[in-house]
Amino acid sequence: RRGRHGIPSATCASPENESPRLRMQSVCHCCDWIRHHYGHLSAEYLSLLDQMGGDITKQNAPVLFPTSLYRHIDDAEFEDKVIFLKETIYQITKLFDGNMKSVTWDKKNLDDFLNILERQLENLNSCVSPAMKPERRLKRYFKKLNSKVLRKMNYSAQAWELIRKEMKRHLQRLDILAAQMY
Repeated sequence: RRGRHGIPSATCASPENESPRLRMQSVCHCCDWIRHHYGHLSAEYLSLLDQMGGDITKQNAPVLFPTSLYRHIDDAEFEDKVIFLKETIYQITKLFDGNMKSVTWDKKNLDDFLNILERQLENLNSCVSPAMKPERRLKRYFKKLNSKVLRKMNYSAQAWELIRKEMKRHLQRLDILAAQMY
């Protein structure tokens, strides 16, 4: 099979099927890592996300969840899915790098959550060529989330609860995406 731009799709069959879009680790190793470890780490950080605060807010964020991006990526090639996983987790870690002084969450659970996200990101980074550009709409979405929720609400505890709710949706959706890759 050929992916976007005529590049062979990633399969775990043999080294000659390796895509130039994936790097360092073989495609097969990347496939194995996603198949055997992604879900485990995902379950851990989703559990920590729930445990670090009270009930998830029922309030809706002023930025619509990018459902169309997820629908689009569902039909994409393996490499594009890996890039999407990596970029989404990167954007989430970037979002959590903001002013968190008002957060009342359990600090240990928050630290563990962020450490596991970083670990997931490192593994995904080792699968993706730095030359590959992520979906611009995804970056714009996270930028809007930062400006319309965190900055506009002055990094309040309420703003962070909205972010926690939205990130839970993303991480659950990424978990489904990773599981569907096989």
